[in-house]
Amino acid sequence: MDLRFLLLLPLAVYGCRDTSTGQISRGDHSQEIIKPSGKTIESRFSPPNGYERQAFDKMSFGYYLRNLPLKEHNAPVLYYNGEEKDNNDIYSGVVAMDIGKANLQQCADAVMRLRAEYFYRTGQPKKIHFNFTNGFVAAYNPWMEGYRISVKGNKANWVNRATPGNSYASFRQYMDMVFSYAGTLSLSRELKQVNYKDLRSGDVLIQGGSPGHAVIVVDVAENAAGKKVYLLAQSYMPAQETQILNNPMNKNISPWYELDTSQEVIETPQWKFTTNDLKRFED
Repeated sequence: MDLRFLLLLPLAVYGCRDTSTGQISRGDHSQEIIKPSGKTIESRFSPPNGYERQAFDKMSFGYYLRNLPLKEHNAPVLYYNGEEKDNNDIYSGVVAMDIGKANLQQCADAVMRLRAEYFYRTGQPKKIHFNFTNGFVAAYNPWMEGYRISVKGNKANWVNRATPGNSYASFRQYMDMVFSYAGTLSLSRELKQVNYKDLRSGDVLIQGGSPGHAVIVVDVAENAAGKKVYLLAQSYMPAQETQILNNPMNKNISPWYELDTSQEVIETPQWKFTTNDLKRFED
């Protein structure tokens, strides 16, 4: 049970649980799926043979995710304190995005961060909103108007005490506030469930709770028969950089995952989901 259902407790306390068990051998690719010189998800990871990326409008969430910048090939994931995370064949790439110096941006937080960054960078900041675990709607629009969120016990309310503005520094302060009082439980309630066969970029595999976990679909490709493969990204606990996950179920196409409706379990390197865990942002 996620105790933030009763109390507003930081996700740094109740978040994702590390279940990594060690080294997983990678296996050989039948093609060059990973291109070390690639600077973005699109240019770093080629779809498996016979698959082509779905077309996206340049203003779409899918386009934004596909073009996320990556750190150099083989760069380690860094924790919030600067320490390196052992790879253990968990990830194939690292998103080049700051996570701050506090133990805040964990699993669900990384999903919310990407969603908010998309709206912020495409000039749609009024669409940014997330719910705290107690149900409080923490929309970004009042924050831009100079309001700040006061939290006392299990209650939160808006207080007009800041200069209106929409600087990136202010946006990041807002996100840190969201990270402190939202998590897998609140995000899972906020999203709508979708059928696994209808998976698309921007969808989220999520299990709300304490512990809970969430990963996000950051790219999708399809073949002539309509079969899909997709890429997943996660953060984890403690707070760490967002990473492109390897596929322990099929190393020949890793880091791509095959959408197989006959399989109920989706195994990622540090968590197991089911096809019923797929959800989507509504707006």
